[in-house]
Amino acid sequence: MRISVIGCGRWGSFLAWYLDETGHDVLLYGRAGSQRLAQLRETRENGLLRLGDGVKVTSDLARAVDFAETLVVSISSQGLRSLMAGLSSLGLEGKTLVLCMKGLETGTGLRLTEIAAEYAPGVKTAIWVGPGHVQDFLRGVPNCMVVDSACESTKRALVDAFSSRLIRFYYGNDLLGNEIGAASKNVIGIAAGVLDGLEMTALKGALMSRGCREIARLIVAMGGQELSAYGLAHLGDYQATVFSPYSHNRMFGEKKARGEAYGELAEGVPTTAAILLLGKQYGVDLPICRAVDEFLNHGADPEDAIGGLFLRSLKTEFWA
Repeated sequence: MRISVIGCGRWGSFLAWYLDETGHDVLLYGRAGSQRLAQLRETRENGLLRLGDGVKVTSDLARAVDFAETLVVSISSQGLRSLMAGLSSLGLEGKTLVLCMKGLETGTGLRLTEIAAEYAPGVKTAIWVGPGHVQDFLRGVPNCMVVDSACESTKRALVDAFSSRLIRFYYGNDLLGNEIGAASKNVIGIAAGVLDGLEMTALKGALMSRGCREIARLIVAMGGQELSAYGLAHLGDYQATVFSPYSHNRMFGEKKARGEAYGELAEGVPTTAAILLLGKQYGVDLPICRAVDEFLNHGADPEDAIGGLFLRSLKTEFWA
């Protein structure tokens, strides 16, 4: 399969490496002027991995589209609309679009497949989500991930093409639930980081339990399946997000709780506002997401907002 990976950050570069390793013809695209792209062109390395000799590198988006049968997209979720506007004029007919980000659009609450459909109606689109960090994969530590799509044949073709001993793929059966679950786990990751920063790590068990219930309620209200909150896209990704030292969202929360700066992208920050928008739209109370928002955007004390979250009035565990 000819695949163009759009985005040359940490995850996008790994995807190019992985897809090359699994026998595909791969081209990696990055924006002109990108320091990451320049480094990959010059050294074939980015500090974590070395691209295989067969991986081509370009800053020409038209070339990336023309080259590929399948476009694997790994950029900031908030940049997807701009990218899709550019892609829509380049001819996506007959191609497959695979979105590998975990987020929602701030200001609209739209899922990423909904944004893609605005600019590429009729184009086969899938998501690739679930747990895993580049550092672990490169050490040979395997993991399980999910491919989901509204198109059954697309989903099955991608799982067949992408599977290896390093990543075992499962067929998703709830596109909405898996998108919401994948995006919202980053918000839970920020809350986990705050608990670490407050030296309240023991509360992570309660956070994970209540986080799954909270997101399950939202998924159901939106028309998805409750069990999706307990699948690989959400609960299955908690280890990589809530505990891992490699998690940007967890580390962001920890640093911010301690009053320290963190320079890496944390997708959970814009997702927090977007998911609260959905909660309001569908009439679902999201206390953990709201507490993260109060801490991030409204100056709330982290111990009051996040630590105090679990000292609320008594409720029945599984129905509130």
